[in-house]
Amino acid sequence: MGAAQPESRMKAKPAVTLDLTGLSCPAPLLGAKRVLDDLEPGQVLLLVSDCPGTFDDVAAWVNLTDHELLATEKGDGRRTHYYLRKGHVAPPRANVTLDIRGVSCPGPILEAKKLLTGMRSGEVLHLISSCPGTPADVRAWVKSTGHELVSSRESARNVFEFFVRRK
Repeated sequence: MGAAQPESRMKAKPAVTLDLTGLSCPAPLLGAKRVLDDLEPGQVLLLVSDCPGTFDDVAAWVNLTDHELLATEKGDGRRTHYYLRKGHVAPPRANVTLDIRGVSCPGPILEAKKLLTGMRSGEVLHLISSCPGTPADVRAWVKSTGHELVSSRESARNVFEFFVRRK
């Protein structure tokens, strides 16, 4: 992650300001996630926090998502301002989509395995699941099988999307 620039050097203005001063971690990150879920791709959230762990939380989180930490700047007192842009990275092109929302684990993995077995090497499966255990299951599954997890994201609240390339 590159150095965040001060807001005065940014072109994007915040669509929403979320002041979570006084709340300890991980509350500021969780609040930011909830607000970003409802923003349009490319919109900016200004998160204000005085918790010293917020920077580490936000930095780690943006590295796992397609959101971006545009800038940080000192506010008054112990407050820090975090400018976060909602991601809008285009997902990879999939050969097959399996939308299995509503099915609990291990169903999503079992169905994905059946589909991938019939696919050619290099083809991509787009798996959509609402089961909260699916992210951990998919990571373990691709590691054990040698398939490639091309991309993963939580596209909406409790909706997980995975793009898996068959080995």
